[in-house]
Amino acid sequence: MPHSAIDHDHLSRQTGGDHELERELLVLFSQQCCGHLRTIHHGESLKARMDAAHTLKGAALAIGAWQVADAAGLIEQQLAQADQSRAEPTMDALALAAAEARAEIARFDCAA
Repeated sequence: MPHSAIDHDHLSRQTGGDHELERELLVLFSQQCCGHLRTIHHGESLKARMDAAHTLKGAALAIGAWQVADAAGLIEQQLAQADQSRAEPTMDALALAAAEARAEIARFDCAA
């Protein structure tokens, strides 16, 4: 089975099998993801960047976007340790994971 950026079984459990709610959550995640990524990369303060990483991690955990959640959580830790040099490669991994999740969401939304 090919890799899935979204754990649809988890999402179904989270929504009680309500497919319309699944779609709404996925679309909302996709829409908000870009703003969080911008803040993580270019936020005005370290706190704003950490808050965006934390929020994105929570949203990703809710829908089963495990790779996004893992990368966002790691960035949150790295920023908390003021370890900017280690955060940059992780940001690249987060951007890739988010792009994969958003592409899968777009396919799911079009199929609905």
